[in-house]
Amino acid sequence: MALKTVHVTPLVNNLDHTNNNNVTTCNHYYYNRNNNQVVHDHHLDDHDDGDTMVFDSPANNEFMVMGHRGAGMNMVQSDDPKMKLIKENTVLAFNAAGEFGIDFVEFDVQVTKDDCPVIFHDNFILTQEKGVIIEKRVTDLSLDEFLSYGPQREPNKVGKPLFRKTKDGRIFEWKAEKEDHFCTLEEVFQKINHSKGFNIEFKFDDDVEYTEDELVHAIQVVLQVVFKYAKDRPIFFSSFQPDATLLVRKLQNTYPVLFLTNGGCETYTDVRRNSLEEAMKLCLSGGLNGIVAEVRSILRNPGVIKQFKESKLSLVSYGQLNNMQEVVKAQILMGVDGVIVDLIQEITEVVADFRKTYKKENVVEEEADDEVNCSENQLSNLTKLIPGLGKL
Repeated sequence: MALKTVHVTPLVNNLDHTNNNNVTTCNHYYYNRNNNQVVHDHHLDDHDDGDTMVFDSPANNEFMVMGHRGAGMNMVQSDDPKMKLIKENTVLAFNAAGEFGIDFVEFDVQVTKDDCPVIFHDNFILTQEKGVIIEKRVTDLSLDEFLSYGPQREPNKVGKPLFRKTKDGRIFEWKAEKEDHFCTLEEVFQKINHSKGFNIEFKFDDDVEYTEDELVHAIQVVLQVVFKYAKDRPIFFSSFQPDATLLVRKLQNTYPVLFLTNGGCETYTDVRRNSLEEAMKLCLSGGLNGIVAEVRSILRNPGVIKQFKESKLSLVSYGQLNNMQEVVKAQILMGVDGVIVDLIQEITEVVADFRKTYKKENVVEEEADDEVNCSENQLSNLTKLIPGLGKL
């Protein structure tokens, strides 16, 4: 595996918006900020406006740490109190993450049935009534119904008790040590420090087949809020839904769009979701700006990093392994642009210390063959990862 020289690298300028015109044009749609509408223009269907945006990765920028769902996701089944410290995807979580010097907070956006973008990860929200678990799809709720779950804004008001279902079907009461009420996308823009960037993930259900009109409508509702309140805040969009990412790119070219993929860690009927190679093809054919990949897929195929760099695509990782210090250090050496993490305090401290220990230039030299030329300490950091990879 040949790797280019790694600077402790790239993404801050990559994720700044790059177009300040009143009207943002793209292949089939344009966003008119004057009337806050996304419009389909049939006159644009017959030609390519050539305005696909690919951003650069300046070598002087540093490796980025992003807070997963704010200050980390809540694992209701975990015995680790760190995984249930602050209620995820809340204003409290986003502001808490900002105290540790992270670059971006990552959060999930869904649109209620009355067209309000809200911040929530799961497709379904659960409560209990008379001892019976009641499960409702978030997008089938009105805003008022959604906000009636969990802690409430009014001190004397009691919300519906919250429960959460794990991937294996178990149901747990959903409480955090530090609670906060759920929020809208508008609130997040208004209440989070403006210096903090947003990674806005468009959330769609893998088990639902969406029409293009349904996807466009949900994206358009979110974009209206973004363009109204974003100002100069750094933002990038992402989604696991391949068609959604392509539509986000068509609907605007002001902010970068990254495709979310687990890179083959799970198998889907849509082949675009099944490997890093397919993800790269989607980026290049659809004018996307890079991918956010499950970290295991990168560690199993580190040679792909060079391909992304050569294609001028950004590469960010997510996953529970990113809470391990040695995994993050390895990604810095390998040239990954940034990581989304739950344990933000621990990882931001590790990254800061790592920057002091290793010089930014000549960390890894590119060789003509497939060998990595690095120091004994650097090699040790990499090999520590190997034993656990086969089990994950």
